[in-house]
Amino acid sequence: MSEISDFALLLLPVAAGLALAILSMRLPLPAPGLFLLAAALVPGDPLGTQAVERIAVVALVVILLNGGMDIGWARMRRSVNPVMSLGVLGTFLTAGLIAVVAHAVLGFSWTLAGIVGAALAPTDPAVVFSVLGGTRIRGRAGTILEGEAGVNDPAGIALMLGMIELATHDDATLLNVVSDFGIEMAVGVALGFLGARVLAPFVRLGSEQMRPVLLLALAVVLYAVTSLAHGSGFLAVFVAGLVLGDDDLRVQGFTQPLAGLAEIVVFVTLGLTIDLTGLPASAWRDGAILTLALVFAIRPIVVAITLAQARLEPGDRAFVAWSGLKGAVPILLAAFAVLDGVEGAETVYGIVFVAVLFSVFGQGGLVPAVARRVLRT
Repeated sequence: MSEISDFALLLLPVAAGLALAILSMRLPLPAPGLFLLAAALVPGDPLGTQAVERIAVVALVVILLNGGMDIGWARMRRSVNPVMSLGVLGTFLTAGLIAVVAHAVLGFSWTLAGIVGAALAPTDPAVVFSVLGGTRIRGRAGTILEGEAGVNDPAGIALMLGMIELATHDDATLLNVVSDFGIEMAVGVALGFLGARVLAPFVRLGSEQMRPVLLLALAVVLYAVTSLAHGSGFLAVFVAGLVLGDDDLRVQGFTQPLAGLAEIVVFVTLGLTIDLTGLPASAWRDGAILTLALVFAIRPIVVAITLAQARLEPGDRAFVAWSGLKGAVPILLAAFAVLDGVEGAETVYGIVFVAVLFSVFGQGGLVPAVARRVLRT
């Protein structure tokens, strides 16, 4: 009976938290944060970090494919310049500025500070739309935020893998990291466009009921092939989704709820990897410092630089600056560093987890008020 009781103790907070978070999805509450928090309250690590990493990777493939299809290339094309500038150049600038704060203020070595910066660079618009109760944002701000995450998630992952290489190999150089990043992005974009053209005819061969399953299976194939070709599989899937989003494949009714489920899975599984009660006070302090620096200095600076030439209303620009919320990907990136044995990665993992919580519940909780204040409705 002890095994049954232990499993019941595991299920109770997770299931209750899931139910509460799902019910809150149409309310101005940070549902993803509730998933994360509910899972983090479960003691121990029932799945193991490596299993969580693999689950999260598959879930991200689903999320990025649907995200690309939801935007579509026709809508993306009108905002491609600011999206690419904020998503790629902005990723580097954000990571670099966070690294400076982590080194100068928190006393981390430059290598470990770079790991922190790479982890906290990506954003998550799902949190923004969650606290807005699913309401679409008018104008270009919504497209820019969605497109930015579709680009900076793969960019952040590629950057983190490069930083891990730098931290774990004595012969690795910063030039290697930048070179590998460029190759991964270029291969990812190329295979994404090519993959979309190849996948579409195969998807149409399937019965209408099975097309969504076939599409998801082929998206995983595209991710794997691109990764084996030393490209960004995540970027390839997102780009393919953009192209396929303008194609009438009649799968959106299935992929959208599945992407929502994948989002839940990512937050829950990542939450299970940490015990909030066991985090030292220094993790809470450092996470708070980094969050404040991100919200009030780093994000506004990055947006001002990368969107300087963009034709945006002042309110849209202000909303994009405020809404660079952190989500599941930063925690996943910190997990990569732990699994690869980077010295000090366990400390970074706790800090990143805390920073995500502060971003979701603190910064995210104010998104509706900021939207009412700066956006035209």
